[in-house]
Amino acid sequence: MTTSKAVLGVLAGIAAGVTIGVLLAPEKGERIRRKIYRKGEDLADAINDKIDDKFEQLLLTISGKGKKQKEEGSAESSQMK
Repeated sequence: MTTSKAVLGVLAGIAAGVTIGVLLAPEKGERIRRKIYRKGEDLADAINDKIDDKFEQLLLTISGKGKKQKEEGSAESSQMK
């Protein structure tokens, strides 16, 4: 199983678990809908943040700055020690 399939499976499991848990909670429908909406927003924000980070890494790698920055960062951390 590839890593991307495993991550997708975990995310699907979490989403299903949260949805079922919220729907089975003993609260009024309006509160449940608000909770589902908030959880969806939180999940979407987290996914967008990860996508943005990966995209920035990709752009740095493509421009050749990613490797240079990593090398410079490791050299600086070595000098600090």
